[in-house]
Amino acid sequence: MTTAPRALPSAVPAPAAPTAGAAVRLRPVPLGAARTTGGFWAERQRANRSRAVRTGYERLGSAGNLQNLRIAAGTATGEVRGPVFMDSDVHKWLEAAAWEYGREPSEELLGRIREVTALVAAAQAPDGYLDSVVQVRDGGERYRDLPWSHEHYCAGHLFQAAVAQSRCTGETALLDVAVRLADHLVATFGPGGREEVDGHPIVEMGLVELYRETGERRYLDLARWFVDARGRGTTARGGDPTYFSDRVPVREATTAEGHAVRAVYLAAGAADVAAEDGDAELLAALVRQWEHVVATKTHVTGGLGSRWDQERFGDEYELTPDRAYAETCAAIGSVQWAQRMLLATGEARYGDLVERTLYNAFLPGVSLGGDEYFYVNPLQVRSGAHADEERSAVHGRRGWFDCACCPPNVMRTLSSLDAYLATSDGGGVQLHQFTACRVGADLPGGRVELAVSTDYPWDGTVRVRVEESAAGEWELAVRVPGWARGATATAAGRRLTPEPGEHLRVRRAWAVGEELVLVLPLDVRVVEADPRVDAVRGCVAVERGPLVYCAEQADVSAPVAVDDLRVDVATLRGARAEHRPGLLGGVTVLRTTARRSARHDGGAPLYRPAADAPAADAEGEGFGIELVPYHAWANRGAGAMRVWLPRA
Repeated sequence: MTTAPRALPSAVPAPAAPTAGAAVRLRPVPLGAARTTGGFWAERQRANRSRAVRTGYERLGSAGNLQNLRIAAGTATGEVRGPVFMDSDVHKWLEAAAWEYGREPSEELLGRIREVTALVAAAQAPDGYLDSVVQVRDGGERYRDLPWSHEHYCAGHLFQAAVAQSRCTGETALLDVAVRLADHLVATFGPGGREEVDGHPIVEMGLVELYRETGERRYLDLARWFVDARGRGTTARGGDPTYFSDRVPVREATTAEGHAVRAVYLAAGAADVAAEDGDAELLAALVRQWEHVVATKTHVTGGLGSRWDQERFGDEYELTPDRAYAETCAAIGSVQWAQRMLLATGEARYGDLVERTLYNAFLPGVSLGGDEYFYVNPLQVRSGAHADEERSAVHGRRGWFDCACCPPNVMRTLSSLDAYLATSDGGGVQLHQFTACRVGADLPGGRVELAVSTDYPWDGTVRVRVEESAAGEWELAVRVPGWARGATATAAGRRLTPEPGEHLRVRRAWAVGEELVLVLPLDVRVVEADPRVDAVRGCVAVERGPLVYCAEQADVSAPVAVDDLRVDVATLRGARAEHRPGLLGGVTVLRTTARRSARHDGGAPLYRPAADAPAADAEGEGFGIELVPYHAWANRGAGAMRVWLPRA
């Protein structure tokens, strides 16, 4: 089937858009109705489209992912390569390519989509089963080791890709594959069938999306069954059930635990089920878990995961900066979970975490050029650190990994980023993330079109202009970040008082040309952690607007290692912001001073008798340093860096 490239209709549902009957407060505006038009995120999306999606296709070829599908289809011979979940990287790339086609149709891109889709379809077994590595390497023995086989994980990513492709291209070849696989799962798992769960959640999100696209209730029913089957310990034969989020039933859990990516994918899928079923008990459990994770298990960047050992959450307050795992995929899962909670509850705090995570936990995972990646995002790298294995950030960002989950995950997130910008509740429009964009929504009184102009995050002014207005009164709401104390606003010339951590709501009969202007104060903020975060006790971090800053060795004017910096809080608060268009793609740096640790002495013993009085923390005259946004670090080489700075 061939079709000419087409413009995306404004009514196409966005990713994770609930059905009309779902119990949610807000709904993302349709694809095509929210679109970045310039500025910070548009630059990242351009790099993603022009470089990452193109090179991603090439790397799927060189890494063996596409060849695995050919071997499973019988059109090639040889041994399959890579880990058992190789197909999932293909599916994530297909999803990214579909969203990109929806944003800007291209015959070349559509040709690639069709080519890869045909490979996936050819590899599918007659009864709908699909996992190329299992089909070839394991002699076709299915579900032999569900804790580790990732068979449902691959299926979940396929379902999400199929929905994206159906919505954005109008073609159903991949959706047909997804439906056959989903029907196979419905016939195989659940009451009366196999009562096991996959070790890596995401099939739950995928099944709900497939339900939303097809209207087939049995897919939602199976997603709910998978959510409620957690906590029975069926994964115990694969190891500790905690690792697989299988120790405590989802409805009884008080936190997220185990493998960080698995845990947040499960929570996001459960939030989808709660929304579609109107399940208040399940939603309340997810609120409880989210609050605990944010209060005790989240790095200042929004990153999740404290232990390299099995990519896990740690215990409460176990947030060591130099050994932080903070996997890029965990940041993406956290954004997906928080966005679903925002839709369900309408509460601005979830949009706050989406913002923090996107800028400071997700974005560090990709280079400014758009096609090199971090798997792990530590908050400190010591001078002379050794790159001991592939995931280590000391290598710098890399073009691909043996376990390449993060690169195509970054691609699909940037390709679908417009879906996070704004929502509607039938009576108005809500703006959640700030970038130059256009937003449209159909309200009872007619069509609303908004144009947002801003140089955020470098400048705090967000200007929302009404380009087309519905008849009568309707509400325009804008999220006011929790950090934005002292924010000011005007609407149609009237002064307003924004409340940090809430939505600024203005209901009126808006006229074309009227504006809501929100001014967020971008003062330097110096923050410290709860003292129970032992690893950073006595340290501070620096923020400005939504950005967390760091010190890189390249920006220390004196011959002093970043490891040995000591800072004064009052001096940091007075740091001077200076925009540098030619640095790191154009960033605002913070210019301040620091001193050298007085305790640095290469000949001193590692441990020594404690003195009756504390020793001086720093010595010598202060020297200049510049702090740069953490998301931009390691674009000049992966040298020493730290987010948490010891006090002088």
